Amino acid sequence: MKVKNLSFSYNQKSFIKDLNIEFKENQITTIIGSNGSGKSTLLMLLSRIYKPQTGFIEINQQDIQNYKIKEFAQKVAVVHQKNQINGDQDVKTIVGYGRLPYLHYSQKLSQEDYEIIDWALEVTKLKEYKNRTLKNLSGGQQQRVWIAMALAQKTPYLLLDEPTTYLDIRYQLELLRLLKEINQKYKITIIMVLHDINHASRYSDWIIAMKEGKVFKEGSPKDIITSEVIQELYGVKTQIIFDKEHNCPVCFSYDL
Repeated sequence: MKVKNLSFSYNQKSFIKDLNIEFKENQITTIIGSNGSGKSTLLMLLSRIYKPQTGFIEINQQDIQNYKIKEFAQKVAVVHQKNQINGDQDVKTIVGYGRLPYLHYSQKLSQEDYEIIDWALEVTKLKEYKNRTLKNLSGGQQQRVWIAMALAQKTPYLLLDEPTTYLDIRYQLELLRLLKEINQKYKITIIMVLHDINHASRYSDWIIAMKEGKVFKEGSPKDIITSEVIQELYGVKTQIIFDKEHNCPVCFSYDL
């Protein structure tokens, strides 16, 4: 997935400015930055919810705007910050909606579809909850349902907008470990927005730091999670230590 000369405006005010990014395949790329830096807007553009004003995003050398809706949904799955569904449906039914991009009008799920749904439930450790309704699950389990539905789309790209929001620290770590496992085992390219700098450092292969609608700096966690970069991005002073166990830098303390 490549972003080429991409610009986007809100109410005729320039916001995303001439972005050029190449997302590395089969890796986890995390976008960080302060509020209003453009990170969630970029994810909306990548997921085709917003349309660029100039420039384009391409997959397999084709502008994503030129894909038909179902074609695009077979290439990119998205888990939003807030997800809703009508009615009181069970987990297996919800995950099954991930197969809709492959069905024609009124076509029923095939045996292959059901096998993929079962696979998605297995990967996300939801099999024992498949007959429960969404409201009877914890916040962490509900988030795994949305990820399972995205996995059922069988796409090479998975986009997530702040997937750990509203979760306590235990569920945050469980979710991020699950995403790392999915990436490593199934070679799905993951692009996500995170607020937590230390989570970005520990669970990412590559980090894109955004500021004022532009890429300020990108690189490995060791390149990005430094006192200098964090102060430039967020306006805070930090002490950085290196976590040898997880082979990543950690922000030890913050100050204004």
